[in-house]
Amino acid sequence: MAEYDSIAQSYQATRQVILSRPEVYTFETLIGEIAGQSILELGCGEGFYTRKFKQKGATKVLGIDLSEKMIELAKQQEMREPLGVEYCVGDVLKLDQIGEFDLVTATFLLNHAQTQAQLLKMCQNVAVNLKSGKRFLAINHNLELSPECYPRLEKYGRRQTMKVPRQEGTPIVVTIFNATGETTFIDFYLSQATYEWAFQQVGLTNIIWHPLRVSPDNLQQFGQAFWQDLIDYPTFVVIEGVKK
Repeated sequence: MAEYDSIAQSYQATRQVILSRPEVYTFETLIGEIAGQSILELGCGEGFYTRKFKQKGATKVLGIDLSEKMIELAKQQEMREPLGVEYCVGDVLKLDQIGEFDLVTATFLLNHAQTQAQLLKMCQNVAVNLKSGKRFLAINHNLELSPECYPRLEKYGRRQTMKVPRQEGTPIVVTIFNATGETTFIDFYLSQATYEWAFQQVGLTNIIWHPLRVSPDNLQQFGQAFWQDLIDYPTFVVIEGVKK
């Protein structure tokens, strides 16, 4: 994931792609009320969601990312508009326990796990930092999306390719693009069953796979027909688990 150092600026610009709208709406809706809570965001990138968490009243927000450049961008934003968000460079595979949080989130992080062992280690380091009875929410690319559906998503600013037949660990090349440029990164296919196994192994229960949601404002602005392919073939899901 250190490859994000080379695309940090362009990745930050992907927030302008229309795909970002249902992502933000879905995630914020599922996060719900967080005033007074402590939050750890893994794979925080340039701090897009960490800032939102603090603005919504979270008392402590810590963002961690493996990319030094991403953390540099986040810290620059914090200097320009101080909110009291903390950031540090860190590898979720080596994180161990750094605290106990009311909510742990992961932003397009788990989809970089190349093996079951890596996914399990990520989930272990999520669970060890989460208070009992509290939630983990992960925005994840929809790895189960069939390659036959990929062309339907290009109108939303997303191209992707994957060799078939797919198997555990198969790379998925994703490019997010708009009029100003494009950003490419690599995910790895692991099945939904593997994800649920990893969650259960670390004591994350009540697993829910939440589909994307399009806000009423965006439905009204662009129309149902525009969004229908994304609704039918969602590019991301939000995975929720609760620590025993």
